[in-house]
Amino acid sequence: MAETVSHLRRLREASGLSVRELARQIEQQPSNVSFWETTDKLPRSEVLLSMARALGVSVEELLGANPKRNGTPGGRLGKTTERITQLPRRQQGKILDVVEAMLAQEEAKAS
Repeated sequence: MAETVSHLRRLREASGLSVRELARQIEQQPSNVSFWETTDKLPRSEVLLSMARALGVSVEELLGANPKRNGTPGGRLGKTTERITQLPRRQQGKILDVVEAMLAQEEAKAS
């Protein structure tokens, strides 16, 4: 079961969340999140759905089965993306212009 523990931590880190931030989002104590990451125990079933949403993964992926993204980014990126979708199209376009320019710069550096 140690594979699942490291899996939970990898998912949390991939979503860009700290233990404290994930705990806040799922309304649990940070010590609970640390416990789940360092033991062979999984959260109670009523916590799994909120944890999966916060991490931007399916419950199945959270449990380590059938890894498949649900298409929604988790963590801060997911929250910011949701806020961006609420903006008028013109403002969304301006944000995309900035993001695409930054990505192009990074790609140029990597080449």
